Amino acid sequence: MNIILLGPPGAGKGTQAQRLQNDVGMVQLSTGDMLRAEMKSGSALGEQAKGIVASGKLVPDALMVGLIENRIAQPDCAKGFILDGFPRTEAQAKALDTMLDKTGKKLDQVIEMVVDEAALTERVVGRFTCAKCGAGYHDRFKRPKVDGVCDVCGSTDFTRRPDDNAETMKTRMAAYRAQTEPLLPYYRAKGVLKKVDGMAEMDEVYRQIRTVLAEA
Repeated sequence: MNIILLGPPGAGKGTQAQRLQNDVGMVQLSTGDMLRAEMKSGSALGEQAKGIVASGKLVPDALMVGLIENRIAQPDCAKGFILDGFPRTEAQAKALDTMLDKTGKKLDQVIEMVVDEAALTERVVGRFTCAKCGAGYHDRFKRPKVDGVCDVCGSTDFTRRPDDNAETMKTRMAAYRAQTEPLLPYYRAKGVLKKVDGMAEMDEVYRQIRTVLAEA
């Protein structure tokens, strides 16, 4: 089964994709990771991408779709893939559809993780992690049992992502609304768009996603 997870930054797309990968065997595809791997491989496509990135330009849609085409042809994608972070625009969605048609594949579901913008900002701005083991915490929702001490490894060193702030979230949400929300009517018209409550507990969000996939 091949799916896209849609939702603004901080909605939990990566977390849910990782669970699907572990439980179902679908492969989580991050265009950023694919781009870095292709550039490292020294392939013709990678060299082309390297030149574009070095010049400071945006990687063209055609090249990104080419990366995805190469990746989904690999044996580990036999059980399906999860696209997280692509497509971001209707033009990318159409280019992706054209490539999938050409390769005899299709999108089975596009799942939108619906969120409340104010609540999502609070969720993102308050999160921090243990600098040693990576355990995740939150100022309000998940504080360490002993203040300032990691529950998992006992470290007292914590870190926050510099872009996890209210101003950055405002910019990210505006970009999401402007670029990605137009994808919703596109996929709705194709009959593959489903919604889940992205503000629910992680286990409940996952249950809803699995229900959508079971009904596909």
